[in-house]
Amino acid sequence: MKLIVGLGNPGKEYEKTRHNAGFMALDFLAEHYGFEPFKSLDKGKSEMTKGEIAGEKVILLKPQQFMNLSGIATQAVAGYFKIERPDIIAIYDDADIEFGKLRIRTDGSAGGHNGVKSLIEQLGGDDFMRVRLGIKPETPFPGALEDYVLGKLDADQLVSLNEKIKDLPNIIESIIIDGPELAMNKFNN
Repeated sequence: MKLIVGLGNPGKEYEKTRHNAGFMALDFLAEHYGFEPFKSLDKGKSEMTKGEIAGEKVILLKPQQFMNLSGIATQAVAGYFKIERPDIIAIYDDADIEFGKLRIRTDGSAGGHNGVKSLIEQLGGDDFMRVRLGIKPETPFPGALEDYVLGKLDADQLVSLNEKIKDLPNIIESIIIDGPELAMNKFNN
């Protein structure tokens, strides 16, 4: 069984922000594979749906406790279903990767991303898969990085990000079928 965690912030005010790329990705995967609608778990601490991808049982999870607490809900679900770190795939935004690009990693530091930092702390290690969606500003951003990532996607960025998200079924299937190394060789661009 795989646990795919999309990172984002709950609430209407954060919809279509750069920092919610992980939530957008999970919504697309759930629709693409015909999963049931997301259901609220544990008094609203997360939203989850289950299904199958490439013959593998898969849980899609959207933690609902804000980005810097994402690991709490993730650990609760991983613990309940006895899912080990290498079977967890986190999908999230990365402000260090060119906008609209994608990178797959098998482990590593949080790189300043508070959601990933929470995952590492709560899961007790960094050896889980990551699919990072690039949101780097195309021109220097005049304010704080926090203001940029929490800002709304403009029309062109929304189109670009949605186009990249459409690649996710192939990427997830490759991770499941071919393994992480082959998936990285095939899709890291």
